[in-house]
Amino acid sequence: MAGSFYSVQSSQEVVVTGWGCVSPLGGNTESTWSRLIAGEGARAPISCIPVEGCRVVEGAEAVMPKIDWLPKKSVSRLSRAARLALPAAREAMVDAGILGSDGRSVFSRLEMSLSTTANGMELGEAFLQGVWAGNTRQQSSRVSRYPAQQQVADLQQSLGFSGPAMVVSNACASGANAIGHAADLVRGGFANIVLAGGFEALCELVYCGFDCLQALAPDDCRPFDANRRGLMLGEGAAFLVIESAVHAAARGAKIKGRIIGYGHTTDTHHITQPDPTGGPLEICIRRALDQAGLQHSAIGHINAHGTGTPFNDSAEAAAFARVFTENSPPRLVSTKAAIGHTLGAAGTLEAVFSLLALQTRRIPPQIKTTTPIPEVAGWLAQPGEVLEKPVVLSVNLGFGGSNAALLLAAV
Repeated sequence: MAGSFYSVQSSQEVVVTGWGCVSPLGGNTESTWSRLIAGEGARAPISCIPVEGCRVVEGAEAVMPKIDWLPKKSVSRLSRAARLALPAAREAMVDAGILGSDGRSVFSRLEMSLSTTANGMELGEAFLQGVWAGNTRQQSSRVSRYPAQQQVADLQQSLGFSGPAMVVSNACASGANAIGHAADLVRGGFANIVLAGGFEALCELVYCGFDCLQALAPDDCRPFDANRRGLMLGEGAAFLVIESAVHAAARGAKIKGRIIGYGHTTDTHHITQPDPTGGPLEICIRRALDQAGLQHSAIGHINAHGTGTPFNDSAEAAAFARVFTENSPPRLVSTKAAIGHTLGAAGTLEAVFSLLALQTRRIPPQIKTTTPIPEVAGWLAQPGEVLEKPVVLSVNLGFGGSNAALLLAAV
């Protein structure tokens, strides 16, 4: 089945009416996109968490926006994850015209489909540090705000709505899964409008875990490069307002893009390594194409997962080479070379970048890659490239063999 656990047969057209993001390149969508298109990268020494003793001490910290619409005391209680999620969600709601002048949602009930891997993990880490140091200050607050659903409550309370919320924690495919699930809800008539998003904050557990796996690049992250040496961790958040075309038209909303296909598969190969043949990813992409009713030749650009690790990039390139067999393949880019791998937020950030490419007809350049692997050597996007076709494929892979593919289209 190409969608989520729902058997989706409805013909409801799924559209995007707003988006927002916070990334290592900027505190909002405009600043992030302008720097991404300019070919800038965000790699720098990590300062938000202790990394002494780690093999690698660099990554991509987010540009933290001010949350000046809430009382300072309320903001002080928020986890770093929530401080990333709230501004991105608020920007998306403003963009879609569903946030009132009072800063509250115009809909009292608004479903959410969210993604993350670590939630507010830094609160748990701070609690343990407090225990070890014998410091009881703020410990009760850290415990009470540590549960995995806390960011859901933060979003609902701060932006003035309620409703069902699903949090996908499916490793690095989570963001695309959350968007795909939201699209299935709308396509199947289970919801008229859904706020979908992903958020991820750097934390010691995750950073040191990847460092212990020796998965972090000691220098630049070089996706699809013959000399790639690992990934760069980043953090950020991105949200999209997803609704049916009928619902958007009824409220006079401007449609900014469409979600026309979604596929996902599981490798059953290895807990951390993808199937080296790329076969399950190929099936995933073809499922998205089948749902959209398109041939592969309709796709003009791929925002790849492209972590810069030896196993991921070779498997992903193998799948692409089998799906896209024509002489003029899509222009390929992994934006992780610029903003790092944002884990649970990766799929949502990259979906926003894909929609911006459709809207502006500009493709971010592939940076840091100097010796492309043969399978995609002629595919990588160069500075100043124009998107020639109205469909973009965004792909994400995750630990446990998760594969997710989104097909996004221009209006």
